Amino acid sequence: MSNTVYPLLQTINDPADLRRLPRAQLELLADELRAYLLDSVSQTGGHLSSNLGTVELTVALHYVFNAPSDRMVWDVGHQTYPHKILTGRRDRMGSLRQFGGLSGFPQRAESEYDDFGTAHSSTSISAALGMALAARIKGEERHVIAVIGDGALTAGMAFEALNNAGVADTNLLVILNDNDMSISPPVGALNRYLAKLLSGQFYAAAKNAGKTVLKGAPPLFELAKRIEEHAKGMVVPATLFEKFGFNYIGPIDGHDLDSLIPTLENIKHLKGPQFLHVVTKKGQGYKLAEADPVAYHGPGKFDPMIGLQQPSTPPKLTFTQVFGEWLCDMAARDVRLVGITPAMREGSGMVEFEKQFPQRYFDVGIAEQHAVTFAAGLACEGLKPVVAIYSTFLQRAYDQLVHDVALQNLPVVFALDRAGLVGADGATHAGAYDIAFLRCIPNMSLACPADENECRQLLTCAFEQNHPVAVRYPRGSGAGVAVQGGLESLPFGKGQLKRLGKGIAILAFGTLLYPALVAAEALGATVVNMRWVKPLDTELLLKIAAEHEALVSVEEGAVMGGAGSAVSEALQAAGMVKPLLQLGLRDEFIEHGDVSKLLSLQGLDAKGIEASIRQRFGPLIESGRAALKAVA
Repeated sequence: MSNTVYPLLQTINDPADLRRLPRAQLELLADELRAYLLDSVSQTGGHLSSNLGTVELTVALHYVFNAPSDRMVWDVGHQTYPHKILTGRRDRMGSLRQFGGLSGFPQRAESEYDDFGTAHSSTSISAALGMALAARIKGEERHVIAVIGDGALTAGMAFEALNNAGVADTNLLVILNDNDMSISPPVGALNRYLAKLLSGQFYAAAKNAGKTVLKGAPPLFELAKRIEEHAKGMVVPATLFEKFGFNYIGPIDGHDLDSLIPTLENIKHLKGPQFLHVVTKKGQGYKLAEADPVAYHGPGKFDPMIGLQQPSTPPKLTFTQVFGEWLCDMAARDVRLVGITPAMREGSGMVEFEKQFPQRYFDVGIAEQHAVTFAAGLACEGLKPVVAIYSTFLQRAYDQLVHDVALQNLPVVFALDRAGLVGADGATHAGAYDIAFLRCIPNMSLACPADENECRQLLTCAFEQNHPVAVRYPRGSGAGVAVQGGLESLPFGKGQLKRLGKGIAILAFGTLLYPALVAAEALGATVVNMRWVKPLDTELLLKIAAEHEALVSVEEGAVMGGAGSAVSEALQAAGMVKPLLQLGLRDEFIEHGDVSKLLSLQGLDAKGIEASIRQRFGPLIESGRAALKAVA
């Protein structure tokens, strides 16, 4: 952290300290909190725009409500850095998203003030409703608040929870943090409805509605004193949220503490489900982030005085960029291609595709289930959908993947970004399970490119098939293999012998091929680039198994049910008994941190792979070396 002094903020070690402040000091506290947040995130990297936008809301919530007795559930968690700072973690912000440090998301094990672990969107209302009903069942008096963004509110799960909460007869406050921004710009009918509510003279009237109503009807002053801010809701006729059974209040300015605090204090005395519509601005208080909230959504380290800068040397091509370029090239060749993203246009590398092929680009919002079934409908009519989705988010659409795509054997390509470990985002975003949950589905195929060039070639191969195929690739760059132009394909379901040795054969799935090759040099082992988990190249596998004493499978995915398990099943089906060492991610949730460090701790770097093989197959290694010397 810098040497900047934050005199008022430094006196706040928990929310009780905040509640002891005079009301007049809260704006100064908010200013210091925003400055500290910018200072901190610029030195560690992390989510910035969303957190700058919730400073006043967080201060107001902790000033009015009594955490941790009162429960606060923050949807997604991109906006919880101010909450962390005000709940005793200020001095640990320098460790944010680093191994052994603070999580970038709420985490129950981290603090008693983190009431529910979040990171995937649209879960807050469901969790908060459960907490509210649990309090009623146990006879406990507490307030329960769910804070959800307008982007997250587009997901079906949020509406399922609203539908349940509206008839649940419990005290629940849902706060819509309306910043007109998810990660990609929000889309859909709900967003248009909110935009209409806040457009033109309506929002100006709403901000001053309390004053207007009271001025026009002085006899109502005493009656309206406790619900002055609630009067703002009078200018909103029969809103969508009232139809769900909520008492709708708002919209109010989410950066105006003189509006937020009285409104929240009034709501504390209301019974039943309440819905508070708060309008905030992403990047609030930092002009560069206000102007480009997407760029500042999750920046790395930067100088706040200068802002984000282009690197002095061009960065290595990422797998995401490889996909984005392939998508445009394939779309130019085949008019049947359509691209689909569930609100991850930038993250999935589809910005250029949208520009070049706007009529064939579909951002369905934070709605992974809908994205998959929507793709199935397109495929039924002869189109060739490509669903660009993070591995961790495909988990949310598993039933649709099985029932709507695979069961009907529809030619949908799934481009699975962020497969394997993702680093700073940690366990909630790691793509650890896709191999295990995809390979058990009939009609599904799964490819694991070892490098950037193979990624492009295997995407082409996947697109050429007439059944569902997923191609998994990691975040960031790989081995740096030059990507060839054109749309050349690789053989479907076929692996490749990369290094010939003796005694032990390493079967590598995906980008761990390259550390496996380094380990093999030290071990004198054979290395096979398997490329496909399903269909497994059993012909090559059985040939290699017959020629070697032992096999080792290596994958950046859960070892339980993973590619190594597929190898074991294939050997057993062929009646072949061979010692098999399965290396992959252990049966545990892996925390946030640098990917290379995490892989090392999992024994999946070159040294770890070599050490595991030596420990298991030491004598075979020596006999293999002797055999190689004899041949030489």
